[in-house]
Amino acid sequence: MTINDIFKNDFIEQTTGALSLLEMCITFLVAFFIGVGIFYIYKKTFQGVMYSKTFNVSLVILTLISAMIIIGVTNNIVLSLGMVGALSIVRFRTSIKDPIDVVYMFWAIGTGIITGAGLYILALISFVFITLVIIIFNNMDIRIEPYLLIIAYTDGSAEKAIFQELDAALNQYKIKSKTKVPSQYELTIEIRTKSDKSGLVNTIDQLEYVTNVAMLSYDGDYAA
Repeated sequence: MTINDIFKNDFIEQTTGALSLLEMCITFLVAFFIGVGIFYIYKKTFQGVMYSKTFNVSLVILTLISAMIIIGVTNNIVLSLGMVGALSIVRFRTSIKDPIDVVYMFWAIGTGIITGAGLYILALISFVFITLVIIIFNNMDIRIEPYLLIIAYTDGSAEKAIFQELDAALNQYKIKSKTKVPSQYELTIEIRTKSDKSGLVNTIDQLEYVTNVAMLSYDGDYAA
């Protein structure tokens, strides 16, 4: 077969098929219901800072769009060649704040591709399996939350008592910065813990020369 043979009318006719209306409806219904399942799983397992309903709805629509594209390119070789060229110039600039959001996007796209190809059983089995994996890891308490402990005090002698309290309450901590102004010191310490350490704030706040204590949650990036 040569390149010229690809563009002959008889070859195009052989590689161009047409799905029935029933088959297209079944494909879109399967993609829709699995997309709604992804929507529900994302909403129930979301652990980020701010839940975005628009992003979650876009997962359902993304599943349907992926199915639509696959239906088109698997039944028409001319359309598939044109689609490759069209998609090659598309650039997506939306920033993804949480890595797990990328996983859900690939899940939605993968589901659309599989259903568009008519592999409904595979789409359903993969949905159940991925859902179980997400639920299992979501219920496992394996996260060690990072916090910034910011302590302000007026006398350098307070540091010894501060570090004694930190040693007693924490297995490890890391000094991120120490700032001194004419009438006050400020110490910034990174702590990582699974349990609630809010009581440590009250303990340190009661120490002599300590004027202010704050504990902030952060993502691990700190600029002094």
